[in-house]
Amino acid sequence: MAERTDRRHFLNSALLGTAGAGALFSLEEKILGAAIDGGKTTPGVAGKPAATSAVPAYSGEPLPRGRLGSLEISRLIIGGNLIGGFAHSRDLLYVSSLLRAYNTEPKIMETLDLAERSGITMAQVNPVCFASLEKYRKEHGGKLQVMVCIGPDPDASKMREQIKDLVGRGVDALYTHGQVTDRLTRAGDIKTLAVCMDLIKKAGVPAGIGSHSLEVPIACEKLGIDPEFYVKTFHSDAYWSATPKGHRHEWCWEDAHSGDHDDYNDNMFCLDPERTEAFMKSVAKPWVAFKVMAAGAIRPEFAFNFAYKRGADFVIAGMFDFQVVADVEHAFKALSRARVRERPWRA
Repeated sequence: MAERTDRRHFLNSALLGTAGAGALFSLEEKILGAAIDGGKTTPGVAGKPAATSAVPAYSGEPLPRGRLGSLEISRLIIGGNLIGGFAHSRDLLYVSSLLRAYNTEPKIMETLDLAERSGITMAQVNPVCFASLEKYRKEHGGKLQVMVCIGPDPDASKMREQIKDLVGRGVDALYTHGQVTDRLTRAGDIKTLAVCMDLIKKAGVPAGIGSHSLEVPIACEKLGIDPEFYVKTFHSDAYWSATPKGHRHEWCWEDAHSGDHDDYNDNMFCLDPERTEAFMKSVAKPWVAFKVMAAGAIRPEFAFNFAYKRGADFVIAGMFDFQVVADVEHAFKALSRARVRERPWRA
């Protein structure tokens, strides 16, 4: 497959597992401006990371929580792509480098601390970025729970060793990386997913299936694969860079780049939100929605409303430090509006 972004190349090679763009003078931009005016970060309290003095934590009503197996977690989860420098950036070539330059180790620690103090209780990362969460928890006293995506492998022994290692290091939940899961499902290798679920459950943590394609949860439900939760992309298609409907086709993110300007160009992650919403109503398992902002194309206040109201039980959202407070506030308001909805809360 033709290379499209730094992130895509990295994920392909490592088999691993967003920021919302606001309008001018949005709340998050005002917070960023205040942080810039405030100057340098303040030294942290002993055992805690330094926090940006101009960015106090969210102090409103606490975020609602739900359950994944034995875990009680906030319905908003901080995602790890921005921490790792991975970006679906369309044709902007510099974005991944910019993320890595901004999110230095001290900044990552500050961001995680701010998220936790604002009521977020879980972070989602890939295995490479888990080291940052280990450091945050061991050296800075952080209590964030961690969900990690792994690449399911036909070699069960490899999966067993990776799962054992991650759980032994303190991972709280595991699920299959969406891109790898899509490929296996497309190839008809559902057995590997079933084995992966069994191995994760035996390790004693909640086991989930991740995907971009709706065909994955459809196949899992049909064939009796029994994840404890799904991690599925979900976003509106009402943004200007969305692939035109006539050019959308299943597995497009895995096919060679056609060169057609209207075809998929790293710009869409849920091809049919209406179909996704309809199918997930029939699924009696928790649904963790990700890419809800279409990798920065949709403002978080709209994205969170869309996801929660239409059935997601949890939302993963990548956040810079200057977005955390606004995102928590947006999530709280969206959850308040979504208390009554068509799909029952499954967690």
